[in-house]
Amino acid sequence: MNREINWNERYITGDLPWDTGKYDFNLSKIVIERQIQACKAMEVGCGTGSNAIWLSQQGFSVTAVDITEIAIQRAIKKASEAGVKCKFYVRNFMKQNITGAPFGFIFDRGCFHSFDLARERNKYAKIAHSYLKKDGLWLTLVGSADEPHRDPGPPQRTARDITKAVEPYFQILSLYASHFDSNMQKPPKAWVCLMQKH
Repeated sequence: MNREINWNERYITGDLPWDTGKYDFNLSKIVIERQIQACKAMEVGCGTGSNAIWLSQQGFSVTAVDITEIAIQRAIKKASEAGVKCKFYVRNFMKQNITGAPFGFIFDRGCFHSFDLARERNKYAKIAHSYLKKDGLWLTLVGSADEPHRDPGPPQRTARDITKAVEPYFQILSLYASHFDSNMQKPPKAWVCLMQKH
């Protein structure tokens, strides 16, 4: 991955620039505009659960995973307070099995992009493919290299980085430039990529 990060430490100290406390508008835009039907869904790298909770509120049956125990504990609490049922698990998407497959929809906001090596991003795409049912959809939000790197800021990838990793397994339905929902004055640029399993 990009660097050895102690994710629990980040949550303890509150160093969480990606956690806005609400779902990302790019997710709701795609789900609504593309009329993605409620189905079994998985969120990878769910953090404190804002996107998983929103999906559940739209009728999706959500399984959400993160490698950080503190994040999952907070997500469970938030979902309970929101009165929604999501299944939250501490899991490493790249190394551990996740129950509930096949899914109709996978979402990740900034998980796929955290892998620096092309072979790791390719492996991530292959694993996502394995969890989806036939014609299932994967939506990923990826930090964009179309601006100078910022610190703090997300890992940055080119459109080519994305297509090279995913095209062996997916048909790209849309890939366009946007930005992350962010509490920063100038939100980081992002790619929004919606794909369908071959």
